[in-house]
Amino acid sequence: MKIEKMLGIVIVLQCLILLGQWTGLPANSSAHADIMNPGERQLALLEEAKQTNAKLERMLGVLTGGEMTVKVAKDEEKK
Repeated sequence: MKIEKMLGIVIVLQCLILLGQWTGLPANSSAHADIMNPGERQLALLEEAKQTNAKLERMLGVLTGGEMTVKVAKDEEKK
């Protein structure tokens, strides 16, 4: 009884897949690519690289400036 039920479910699912292939309906119609222009993508990457370089320059200025305060937090001793 259990095997016949499972076989029936498999057959129904196979029929649904076949029907979908014949009608040409996509299984997931919400999947569409948003293709970016390669030139725009390169400009966006260049802008991000410029921002990263600016941040690194600020960090380098702080590190080489010699005016940095470091605080060390003490760990609580385990009892």
